[in-house]
Amino acid sequence: EVGAHTLSGAVIDPITLSELLPDWKERGAPLRVEVTQDKVLFLTEKHAIPLPVTPNFDNHGNYIISLGELVRWLGEQAEELGVEIYPGFAASEILYHADGSVKGIATGNMGVGKDGEPTDNFQPGMELWAQQTLFAEGCRGSLSQQIIKRFDLDKNSDAQTYGIGIKEIWEVAPEKHQQGLVLHSSGWPLDTKTYGGSFLYHLDDNKVAVGFVVGLDYQNPYMSPFEEFQRFKTHPAIRDTFANGRRIEYGARALVEGGYQSIPKLSFNGGALVGDAAGFLNMPRIKGIHTAMKSGLLAAEAVFPILDNLEEVESVEQGKEAVQYRALFDQSWAHTELYAARNVRPSFQWGLLFGVMYTGMEQLFFKGRLPFTFKHHGKDHDQLKKAAACKPINYPKPDGVLTFDRLSSVFLANIAHEENQPSHLTLKNAQVMIDINHKEYASPETRYCPAAVYEIVEENGAPQLQINASNCVHCKTCDVKD
Repeated sequence: EVGAHTLSGAVIDPITLSELLPDWKERGAPLRVEVTQDKVLFLTEKHAIPLPVTPNFDNHGNYIISLGELVRWLGEQAEELGVEIYPGFAASEILYHADGSVKGIATGNMGVGKDGEPTDNFQPGMELWAQQTLFAEGCRGSLSQQIIKRFDLDKNSDAQTYGIGIKEIWEVAPEKHQQGLVLHSSGWPLDTKTYGGSFLYHLDDNKVAVGFVVGLDYQNPYMSPFEEFQRFKTHPAIRDTFANGRRIEYGARALVEGGYQSIPKLSFNGGALVGDAAGFLNMPRIKGIHTAMKSGLLAAEAVFPILDNLEEVESVEQGKEAVQYRALFDQSWAHTELYAARNVRPSFQWGLLFGVMYTGMEQLFFKGRLPFTFKHHGKDHDQLKKAAACKPINYPKPDGVLTFDRLSSVFLANIAHEENQPSHLTLKNAQVMIDINHKEYASPETRYCPAAVYEIVEENGAPQLQINASNCVHCKTCDVKD
């Protein structure tokens, strides 16, 4: 359904919503909890050191929301304008004209067996043709990645870098609830070479969203982002919030962290990339909803003037390129915001201390105007060290009250797969998973996956990789880190 695939903290800067629908309050937009307190902590194992709230963390005028609820509401606004929405169909294939330009997408065909014959859960496909197709799949979208590769859209940008965000929703005791509080932290339990941190947002109705982000350029193959998140909740400054509370939801999603210098070419013949498919997240602010929405507005402004007769799509032989899209972005406040934040994330490749000091100096005093741009470190999977060079990490067992295992968490993720659905997780070379991943890197996929999809089992006395595809929460981490 509309909104079901949106997973976020989420705190929204309403700037773009106000541009799109100036009367959003009167229309009943689900922005009910305005941020009333901002806190930033640096954690050691036993202590919490308050840090100044830099401009990038300032949430004055922002709202704590359910992003799924907002997207459902936006879907209703679109349908009232006559927009047709097909939420039950996955875009599974890109269609091209003979000249190579994008013609549209095809849906369905998700229930085809190995012999090519339909299985019981077969969906008949549709072809949707358009003069312009906008790819808004979010971080690491499957079709978006095909588009970027086919049109070489990232040849002049830095390699994208990613994080894995893991999130829980809790219903806390009324006396523990502080509606409107936004708290972020860095430091413990991560080591000084690993980028990451937490968020903790107090919504209405005694609900708290708590999450943890780990940069997927981490080095130690023994690290588990899920277990780091569980450890984080046990910190003395954090755990009291959840006393006598109840965990009610769980989810995980990769997110783009590369920022300005990793944004690819945005348009191509027949379409464009919008939102996190293009990498519009502002990582220092831990916000991307407003910039993703702005990219959609800018793409629409660029696309509409180049459309021909809307009733005769069949006659279109070549999809034009909305070349004004990038120019409109360069002239917008979104460009100004992302450009000012461009050096924060790459500064952490030299360690936590340098990153924190540089970020504080630049954001407080120079506001992103220094005359240079740091490059990113390269692809995230290349940063992983071999197991022999790293120390195993012994994580405490979950207590089932504050900390949990992955399987009980997946149960709360509201993910459903057909029993006979073919696995969507495929390997280019299965033997590599044993000869390289297992022997040299201690099978990091058994730890970086937040849903226990990957498991090493003994088969005839030899290790084999087992893929529990029905556990998958579609976070895209394996596609990035491996």
